[in-house]
Amino acid sequence: MGFSSYKDIGEVLQEFQVTYTTANFMGAANFSIPDYFREDLEFMIREAVVDNSEFAICENLIYPVIKEVWKLYYSKFVLWSHKSLTYDENLSGFPEYILAKRSPLGKFVFGKPYFLLVEAKQDKFDEGWAQCLAEMVAAQRLNDEVKITIFAIVSNGATWQFGKLEGQIFTQNVTPYTIYELDKLFAAVNYVFQQCEIQLNELVGI
Repeated sequence: MGFSSYKDIGEVLQEFQVTYTTANFMGAANFSIPDYFREDLEFMIREAVVDNSEFAICENLIYPVIKEVWKLYYSKFVLWSHKSLTYDENLSGFPEYILAKRSPLGKFVFGKPYFLLVEAKQDKFDEGWAQCLAEMVAAQRLNDEVKITIFAIVSNGATWQFGKLEGQIFTQNVTPYTIYELDKLFAAVNYVFQQCEIQLNELVGI
């Protein structure tokens, strides 16, 4: 088994007894996008083949956005790319990206807790959420006794969907975001990072 074996979100909900709901829970945290980023992204979308595979989507459209926001939070979090996440034989695999607490031992230590999972899919959003929710359940269980909200993003590069797992409740944000409305997208991603930072500060007593 493994994350990639899940193709239907209903299967994941039933297997792990998670309740599905929808709401517009996302906020907006303004982010100043550098001009060079806008210019490079416009160039890549116009001239490059940016979405012919999940790897291309990750490299050209997802990671640049996530990385740009992460730079503001690097002192507290490490953004891992295609890092093995394993709870048991059913909950194991390689999420595209994982945002985890930065270990006091340095950036090479895969520290807990895990706050954000990112999954790339070529338009198969149902399948993407099935895998991503399984990853969120794994992260939740690996976080042991730490009770935090785990966030997730599923994207085909152009459209970005957001979700969160709180206890046994999975909430999918009703409204998606798009890379063609870059300011709104960055504000959404920055909001998620802010929520992760708030939770981390509460855990360490800041």
